[in-house]
Amino acid sequence: MKETYKIALSKIVDEFKFEVLVRPENFEKIMIETPEVNRPGLALAGFYEVFDKVRIQLVGEAETRYLQSLSDEKRKEMLEKFVDALPVAILYTRDLPVDEVLLNRAKLRQVPVLRTPVKTSPIMSSLIASLNNYLAPRITRHGGLVEVYGEGLLLLGDSGVGKSETAIELVKRGHRLIADDAVEIKRVSEKTLVGSAPEMIRHYVELRGIGIVDVRRLFGMGAIKETERIDLVIQLESWVEGKMYDRLGMEEEHINILGLEIPLVTVPVRPGRNLAIILEIAAMNNRQKRMGYNTAEEFNKKLMLQMGLDPNNS
Repeated sequence: MKETYKIALSKIVDEFKFEVLVRPENFEKIMIETPEVNRPGLALAGFYEVFDKVRIQLVGEAETRYLQSLSDEKRKEMLEKFVDALPVAILYTRDLPVDEVLLNRAKLRQVPVLRTPVKTSPIMSSLIASLNNYLAPRITRHGGLVEVYGEGLLLLGDSGVGKSETAIELVKRGHRLIADDAVEIKRVSEKTLVGSAPEMIRHYVELRGIGIVDVRRLFGMGAIKETERIDLVIQLESWVEGKMYDRLGMEEEHINILGLEIPLVTVPVRPGRNLAIILEIAAMNNRQKRMGYNTAEEFNKKLMLQMGLDPNNS
């Protein structure tokens, strides 16, 4: 069964500093369950067949002017019907005046009424983005997450393979730590995964033989980051003699996390290999690929031309 998440309406109100015009008795218990919001133009015109009451309803200038164009009797009917549909919350934008009919009905029906000075489109965009983050599907993976040259690298591998040591070395080289040992991953959009650390272990790294160290206190605030987009997964594994590892980079691997395909690089680990430098190169190479240049493909084209072959038919 798919797990769903909720966020308290009061937390959203605090985050955006909404003015609370009607505060129901159960205000602190009201939960938001969807990142989608709605402008109730059709509802205020009397069409409720597809009305979704679990969405926050945004009333802007267009809705307000429409209501003002109605007769007093018709406006009262539409507003009361709107509140009687029991939306999870009604939010007026642009500091628009709220009709007394709606306020009185909302108090009677225990429906929250909020207001913000922000225009409708900007607050809708910000609200959806925030709700997407709070309500995103999520998993926790054993590993580490570091930011290297602006790229989010998710480090996976068996316990003891060197994930934490590599993360610390990268921090010493000027990069930033997001999480060690456990990474909470959220799918915040149709193409983006964001990772963070569980609150209990945030900014901490465990180094065998030394113990737990606080990266923020040792290296300063510039060495840590709260969240980061996951751009590349690095699978660290112990070197296996005789195993064929990719030496050209022609084979592009991916790993599926929460339904998204993320580029995957497998890095064999053995004494003498400087993993921090290898990961820096991996980060820069991944960014270069996203910008449209693939070194392996360019090298292959040159090789084919050198052999007198057409690279387009390879």
